[in-house]
Amino acid sequence: MTEAPHTHQVVHVTEQTLGRLAEESWGRFDDHDSVYYEGVWHRSHALAERARRMSGGFAEAGIRPGDRVAVMMANSPEVPIVYQALWAAGAVVTPVVFLVGAEELRHLLIDSGAAAIVTSPELAQTVRAANAGIPVYEDTAELERAAERGPVARDPGDLAALLYTGGTTGKAKGVMLSHHGLWQVAKDAFDLSHQEGRNRALVPVPLSHSYGLIITVASLHATEPQQAVLMRWFEPRAFLDLAAEQRVQYGTVVPSMIHLLLAEPLEEHPLPDLAYLTCGAAPLGRQTLEEFERRMPGVQILEGYGLTETSAVTTFNPPGRRRIGSVGLPLAGYTITIRDSDGEAMEIGDVGEVCVSGDSLMLGYWGEHQPDPEGTALTGKELRTGDIGCVDDDGYLYIVDRKKDLIIRGGFNVFPRDVEDALDRHPDVVLSGVVGRPDPRLGEEVVAFVQLRPDATVTAEELIEWARERVGRVKYPREIRFVDSIPLTSVLKLDRKALRGRLG
Repeated sequence: MTEAPHTHQVVHVTEQTLGRLAEESWGRFDDHDSVYYEGVWHRSHALAERARRMSGGFAEAGIRPGDRVAVMMANSPEVPIVYQALWAAGAVVTPVVFLVGAEELRHLLIDSGAAAIVTSPELAQTVRAANAGIPVYEDTAELERAAERGPVARDPGDLAALLYTGGTTGKAKGVMLSHHGLWQVAKDAFDLSHQEGRNRALVPVPLSHSYGLIITVASLHATEPQQAVLMRWFEPRAFLDLAAEQRVQYGTVVPSMIHLLLAEPLEEHPLPDLAYLTCGAAPLGRQTLEEFERRMPGVQILEGYGLTETSAVTTFNPPGRRRIGSVGLPLAGYTITIRDSDGEAMEIGDVGEVCVSGDSLMLGYWGEHQPDPEGTALTGKELRTGDIGCVDDDGYLYIVDRKKDLIIRGGFNVFPRDVEDALDRHPDVVLSGVVGRPDPRLGEEVVAFVQLRPDATVTAEELIEWARERVGRVKYPREIRFVDSIPLTSVLKLDRKALRGRLG
């Protein structure tokens, strides 16, 4: 291991575009060990050269400014290289979580009008099954054979990333995030969370998730050389072993990872260098937080809150100023307002809908998609999040509940309609309804109520496998409950409230 290079004074470029930000960040510090992955340290200048070459490779392949390019890869050093190369080429990064099934991937590719997709060999079968008729790059090496190329000119208001998410109904819709929005939120998040001298992080969260994407951009704002210990995917024992071996000082997790770590003999894995874990993507129970910190002395969990529509981060608990039970203070560029059902601002401490304002919000939803009128909606420069919460006298936000039917399983959004559409296509199924059941480890688990045809022979296990093949490894229901009929409302809509009442 080489010694960490000295720190340079940071002077950011005025153009708030991600291609320029990456280029400026590469020249900010001397060459140093930057990313540790599966036994190998990757040097910062070598990674920068690869990104510049890949940018040239994309240009030679016909990728033009404004083109959407899907990136479906498990974590690896190549993921941020691809992102930075695409931004330098002026293209729009369209991340896809590697757990999605072929049908959902096809929807995302067609809906976004993707010009190409970058993937890795272990995911190539899913990509081929999507059959979207666009170029597929399974090996980034072919893109890195081009001459180095600097970033093209882009406007800060231009589209930088298109991330697919959704509300409680319908297919996933694309959230349009600008260069300025991601640039600013990443800087504000870094400024709020960084502690000088703590620069080695363990990163198990998917870089294709909005949480992972903003971590990637935030690192480009670093005021001292950063070192990331990157995991292909999370595994609790490997997490603990890597944290000890590489003496990591902080890490990024989601609540389901905390639950899996609690199942390990934590007392046998002292981590004296680990100071804190940032935790987001789903609520974390107070008892879970307290148990983890009791069993892992010296480590604090710092919760945050955000949506894809707010460029992933809205609030965060700063080190040294944490409030347990809260998801933290708003980033510098955001204002939180709690509103009642009529849209009127409420008093401090009152519970209502969390609304966020600021100029780093999403540009809107892609194409013809419109927000669910009862879910997340953008009005001017204020976002109705659909979450219920309150703020205290000092501005800390507390999330009380979520509106409507979105299921958050292990930090990933599960849209009930996607699962229902897959189940309803089975010839033995009349109708299905999907809801979330509280789960101590994952936050929520996916449960499907299914009404079968009179002559049906399908089993619950067969239906689970049927859904798994169509919606991927995150969304499929782990539990099937057969019912005589699916409850409907007076206007013949699926009555999810009645279904949740049957969970027991």
